[in-house]
Amino acid sequence: MPRSQLISIIIPVYNEQANIAALAAEIAAVAENSRLNCEAVWTDDGSSDDSYAEITAACRKYPFMRGIRFGRNCGQTAAIAAGISDSHGELIVLLDADGQNDPADIPALLRALDRDTDIVSGWRKTRRDNAITRTLPSRIANALISGITGVRLHDYGCTLKLYRARFLKELRLYGEMHRFMPALAGALGARIKEIEVNHRPRINGDSKYGLERTFKVLLDLATVKFMGRYLSNPIYLFGGTGLALGGLAAALAAVTLYKKYHLGIFVKDQPLFAVAIFLGIVSVQVLLLGLLSEVISRTYFEINSRAPYFVRERTQEPDHEKC
Repeated sequence: MPRSQLISIIIPVYNEQANIAALAAEIAAVAENSRLNCEAVWTDDGSSDDSYAEITAACRKYPFMRGIRFGRNCGQTAAIAAGISDSHGELIVLLDADGQNDPADIPALLRALDRDTDIVSGWRKTRRDNAITRTLPSRIANALISGITGVRLHDYGCTLKLYRARFLKELRLYGEMHRFMPALAGALGARIKEIEVNHRPRINGDSKYGLERTFKVLLDLATVKFMGRYLSNPIYLFGGTGLALGGLAAALAAVTLYKKYHLGIFVKDQPLFAVAIFLGIVSVQVLLLGLLSEVISRTYFEINSRAPYFVRERTQEPDHEKC
């Protein structure tokens, strides 16, 4: 990696006052020992403790660090998005503030990055968490996300990851989409590599995650799948579903007519006819929803001046003066 390439380390923080000073010292030591050209952006997600005071002290001590403070708690995704927006590096490293991610792994992430890689994802192969409430739900979630999105990783939940900034700058992060960032970037064509990283036990503070996040993962996963596959052509999803329902309705109606004219069974005695009518109505509604989604999708791309594609690289920059 060229020495001049700036690395932005983004650390979202929520009520982690006891961990910030030690983590800041570790980041500074890694930056100095590995001669990294880096900046560190701490994003305080409306902490109710003295986290921001600790961030301020760290920024005074280490000039390459700076902090952002939210007016209220907005969630980890918002904190990460703010850090990304405020960063200037060509490469972005995400790091948890709880001390369980090891900053000493950052040089290994950088070494794993090559021309054919856009994201280096950390894999906590040996977890230091409760097996029932943390590790098992995480494994189930990783399997679901990998299977549905097609971007296969052992550990989506590991915050410690290295990204090429141009992929993250294209993403619009809402809700709790931070755990799906590799899949969202993969939908743009990002190439991902996974390496094992150290995972340390939490020493100070309490975990912000519980079993309830499993349900959030399932709901967010549907959004990610839609955004990655059907955002630019939602009619394929809704139209295909509508046509399938319409075809099934027609088949049931045909069965009803066959039984009436060939078997002498009156329509009123055939419940399949009511099902056919119901499916026919639903198919029309789903088709109309697909058309409305097409209009909304095109409006989205026009308003945001976004194209439904991502340019990875060019042989040379276009000369607009000759156009």
